[in-house]
Amino acid sequence: MAPPITVGVLTHAGGAHVGAYLSGLATAKDCDAVYLADPDGRWQDEAKRRLGDKLKGTTRDYEQLLKEHTPAMALVTMEARLAPPVIDAALDAGCHVFAEKPACVRVADFARLVDKADSKHRYLMLALANRSKNDAVAAREIIAAGRIGKLYGIEVHIIADQTRLTDEAYHDTWYAHRKRAGGGHLIWLGIHWLDLAMFLTGSSIDQTCGFIANVGGQPIDVEDSAAAAFRFDNGALGTITSGYYLDQSYHSHIKIWGSAGWIHLEPMLDRPLRFYENAHASAGVQTWPGSRDPRGYEPFVHEAVRACATMSDPPITSAESLRALRTVFAIYASAESGKTTKV
Repeated sequence: MAPPITVGVLTHAGGAHVGAYLSGLATAKDCDAVYLADPDGRWQDEAKRRLGDKLKGTTRDYEQLLKEHTPAMALVTMEARLAPPVIDAALDAGCHVFAEKPACVRVADFARLVDKADSKHRYLMLALANRSKNDAVAAREIIAAGRIGKLYGIEVHIIADQTRLTDEAYHDTWYAHRKRAGGGHLIWLGIHWLDLAMFLTGSSIDQTCGFIANVGGQPIDVEDSAAAAFRFDNGALGTITSGYYLDQSYHSHIKIWGSAGWIHLEPMLDRPLRFYENAHASAGVQTWPGSRDPRGYEPFVHEAVRACATMSDPPITSAESLRALRTVFAIYASAESGKTTKV
């Protein structure tokens, strides 16, 4: 067995999901030491509470952390505009990188980082954690086994709350400004589901036509609503509705139709996966019997750490991470030009 590794957490006061990532590292068997770089001191107490003795030190300077402790993996969770040079430094230090999405405001910046990661034989993994969920893995296996036949079409919905956008404090965060975040709902939440659609089907989106808008009229300069149609490289067609519409919680699902049946994934439900096979029509609609737990970022962090420790397959490759970003930015380009855009 490979020895456990050291992980450096590179963040700041605006870092997203930091608590979840710290919890994931705390329970990751393949990590035995964590160092935190936090220039604002925002996360030091929480890191001590969640990591206990696994936290070996803190600093205000990520460059100092990389130089002195040479972590095998750097976990970078920062404002999108600020992330690329930090990821670049981590790669130069020889680290694999796990990065909070979107990790850039221009896809070309991330593409250059992928080229560097590949040249150094390092992983660059965006935190698109839906693909680690048990129900998603089960759906992918059903599709890969040909049980719903040739893929025809896919429908994706990811709807969150408009309520958060009415908070004046939110208006000052980086999520509410395109130059700092790269975009709004689509790049923050929709990207998870675009990646999941491609993960489940084993296909890439190669062409899209999209629209974005601020339908709620809040004082933000990113979209709260996005809709797009797209074509997969296997010939299937699909749509996504991505927006902040609700008063609370989420409405989300993915439905996939094939020549021999269909799959319906509703991850917020206790029984999140149903499917139907024409060849077994007498069985009717079947419910996947597995457990949806564990959920959240923790299993994905465990997989990422394990991959870096053992040099096994990562939960998401550098190319797949870039593919998800290219798809989002292609939808934005289509919305701006009014034309269908190739990914």
